[in-house]
Amino acid sequence: MFGVCLRYFPNAEIAQDILQDGFIKVFENIKSFRFEGSIEGWIRRIIINTALEYHRRIREDKEVDLSDASLVIEEPSNSDFDYRQILLLVSNLPNQYRIVFNLYAIEGYSHSEISEMLEISESTSKSNYSRARAILREKVNKIADFERYAFL
Repeated sequence: MFGVCLRYFPNAEIAQDILQDGFIKVFENIKSFRFEGSIEGWIRRIIINTALEYHRRIREDKEVDLSDASLVIEEPSNSDFDYRQILLLVSNLPNQYRIVFNLYAIEGYSHSEISEMLEISESTSKSNYSRARAILREKVNKIADFERYAFL
C-alpha cells in the first residue's frame, strides 16, 4: 500500500503519513468489511481515498481548462520502457495531472467518478488526463531519442 501512496505523492514522508492515516481508518472500520471482495481491494480503496483527502486539503495546482488539452496525441514509438521507469515519470507530473492519471490509467476509475472524488468537472478530469499523457509521451520520446544517440 506504500507504493499506492507513493504514486499519488512521491514524497516518502507524505506517503508514510497517508499510509498511517489510511491504516488507522482500516482498523477503525474493519467491522464494516463485508467479505464480498478481496480485503486488499477494500484496503486499497481506503488508502486511495485517504490520499485524495490529503490532496483536497493541500490543493496546489489550479484546475486545467479543456482548451489546454487541445493537443495532437500520437502513441509513442518506443514501448521498451519498464514499469519502474513509467512510474518514475508519472511521479514527476504536476500534482493534479499525476492524481488524475493514477486514478484513470492505473486504478481504472471513470472520469465521472474522478470528477466526484476530486470535486472537479468531468471535462477537467479528461483534460488533466490528456495533458498528463502528452507530458509523459514527450518525456518517453526524449528518453528514446537520447538512448538512440547514446548508442551511435
